[in-house]
Amino acid sequence: MERMKKMFKLESPGDKPGMAARTTNVFLVGAFIAVIFLIALISLGYKFDWSVIWTYRIKILKGYGTTFLLAGISIFVSILIGIISAAGLQSRILFFKYLARAYVEGIRGTPFLVQIVFFYFIIATAVGLDNKFVVGVLILSIFTGAYVTEIIRGGIQSIPETQWVTARSLGFTTIQTYRHIVFPQVFRRILPALAGQMSSLVKDSSLLSVIAVTEFTKNVREVESLTYRSFEVLTFLMLGYLLITVPISLLSKWLERKYYYES
Repeated sequence: MERMKKMFKLESPGDKPGMAARTTNVFLVGAFIAVIFLIALISLGYKFDWSVIWTYRIKILKGYGTTFLLAGISIFVSILIGIISAAGLQSRILFFKYLARAYVEGIRGTPFLVQIVFFYFIIATAVGLDNKFVVGVLILSIFTGAYVTEIIRGGIQSIPETQWVTARSLGFTTIQTYRHIVFPQVFRRILPALAGQMSSLVKDSSLLSVIAVTEFTKNVREVESLTYRSFEVLTFLMLGYLLITVPISLLSKWLERKYYYES
């Protein structure tokens, strides 16, 4: 009986579950979710036909590859934009400070769908940029970069003032202070929020279908319109995105443990 209790409940908030307890509870949660969906499908009398996935596998996989590449490039570009913009917010030069603030507030205060239409049909057309993939990367990076900026800014401001004073008293330059004191702490503190934002970036890429970027969602929806098998293709769509977002979350947790320090 005591062993069963340990499998389902921690002795105290500070306890860490063992491998057997984690495996058991993960299995139970998965079974619980599967039963809910199974009951719903049985009540609808729906019969799955997974052959449509195999029939259109090339089209679906091409879209998935595009989404994977699109998200991968956009993650790095958005982080770069976020770092530059966060530096602008911390700048003593008012022009750069206000420019960065206008960028962040403008992007965060308007719908992403409106931004896609605005950037593609006005700005990209005006400069003669007609590569939809490149435009998609830029739009997604600019949008996500505004949120990354705020994440980095919050991480920098979380550093106690005493550490800045100590750095100055030791003769550190501003660059040395950021490199040796601020960034190592900020990096770990912002990882959870940054991982969540990167997961959102992957999902937000589905909206680029409005400008005919042939990514995962667009190709899957085209298969749905051809086969009328909504549950099958949308289930595959959901699992496809999970295959990208879950590893991002796991990587974030691994980095947190790797760069953990006692405060």
